[in-house]
Amino acid sequence: MPVFFLPPDTITPPSITVPPSLQTHLRDSLRLELGEQIWVCDGEGTRYLMELTHVTKQELTGRILSTSQEPARTAPRLRLAQALLKGEKMDWVIQKATELGVSEIIPLQSRHTIVQLRPERLDAQLARWQRIALEAAQQSEQWHMPIIAQPQTLTACLASHPVPTLSLILAERREGQSLHNVRLPEGGNESALVLIGPEGGWSKEEVAQAEQAGCTLMTLGPHILRAETAAVVAVGILQSRVGALG
Repeated sequence: MPVFFLPPDTITPPSITVPPSLQTHLRDSLRLELGEQIWVCDGEGTRYLMELTHVTKQELTGRILSTSQEPARTAPRLRLAQALLKGEKMDWVIQKATELGVSEIIPLQSRHTIVQLRPERLDAQLARWQRIALEAAQQSEQWHMPIIAQPQTLTACLASHPVPTLSLILAERREGQSLHNVRLPEGGNESALVLIGPEGGWSKEEVAQAEQAGCTLMTLGPHILRAETAAVVAVGILQSRVGALG
């Protein structure tokens, strides 16, 4: 069963009150009943084994049976800067990157980006991406939800703080290092940023800008992958190399 994320203020030991936004799913979709046990997480590094003690149409509460703490982090945090993709491709990248344990997803507006987010739709789009990330984090039993950043330009992303220990840009048909060979940061206090372009790829000017800002040019080999495939492959390789996937 997934680990359900709850706002920290709903967890008041020795009891937990499930917020209305999750009550219907647990009660009507999963048909949980009195006495059943579920894991909930506060998103801040603590999980609680909860036994349901009160289940009605108006309220769902339980008592805490045990707690567990997130193990000390030994792998660097991975941030994914993904140029906006059309259709449901961006949703898919957010879902899979969350399952793979990235700490932040930064949507980028780039020169060849097809999708143009309308200002009046921005809040709704961010809410959609956050729901996708939440569901993926629960399903994959993460300790934290990734941050979904405001869409931004490449320039803004490269100037963001905190500055990552290592920044990588993936570009096709370029001479670059292999993700298998690049030297990666070590330790839980370090971080890496990987930039993935849109369907049309990065422009020459964007690649030059990234390299000037200190990014290392990377390649996935001689074949051309779809943008969404490249994102998941790159994140998977990096997370595997730093030990985040076991």
